[in-house]
Amino acid sequence: MGKHLLHGMTYEEADDYFSKSDLVLLPIGSVEQHGPANPLGTDMLIAQSLAEEAAARSGVISLPVIPFGVSFHHMHFPGTVTVSERALEEYVLDVLRSLTKWGVKKVLIVNGHGGNLPALQIVSRRAREELGVRVHIYQWWTSSSKILEEMFKPDERGHAAAAETSLDMHIHPEFVNRERLVDEKPRGSFERDVFLFTYTHEMSDSGVFGVQTTASPERGAELFTKLVEDLLRVIEEVKAEK
Repeated sequence: MGKHLLHGMTYEEADDYFSKSDLVLLPIGSVEQHGPANPLGTDMLIAQSLAEEAAARSGVISLPVIPFGVSFHHMHFPGTVTVSERALEEYVLDVLRSLTKWGVKKVLIVNGHGGNLPALQIVSRRAREELGVRVHIYQWWTSSSKILEEMFKPDERGHAAAAETSLDMHIHPEFVNRERLVDEKPRGSFERDVFLFTYTHEMSDSGVFGVQTTASPERGAELFTKLVEDLLRVIEEVKAEK
């Protein structure tokens, strides 16, 4: 039990793993609002659950989840915690510097929060240039976009909408307040000719982007199963990489 998790291993067990494998999984999330029904830890909980299930099935160990991410845009909602892009970048690089001592050459980040991506892309470049480590970034809503398109309508795939809420209902149903599910069409357009940093509360009063009330634990269980299978596919591709 727990031997697919680095934090569940002894140092002797870790030494044995690293003598045979140069790949680890690193889940990263955020603690930020996901509407009145979902837990603040939605992104970290999903990333952690996907990484740990894939680790158990693949034999590739998962590190503990990094819970906090870049969430400035949600800071008008109570309980949201944010770190800067530079802080996340340097924190993850420090983790990677430790891993290189044990022979790690490949890291598959399971990212649960889109706001982390710019910093993690810089990490991927710097890790390769400075440490000789190849950092791949997996995001369930982009890597598995075809799965989502088959299962959820466009307005069910937004922030805290039915897809994400269904995963919450499956992974940690005790954290979801089903009496507070809401639907809200966000104000403004995501299709813009120029980029402008925008706060979430400027587009959504509830923090939900789209239709949330169609979420269900059954849909979440089906989605989770398919996402894990997709992540396992990616793990095998990274394993085979020279």
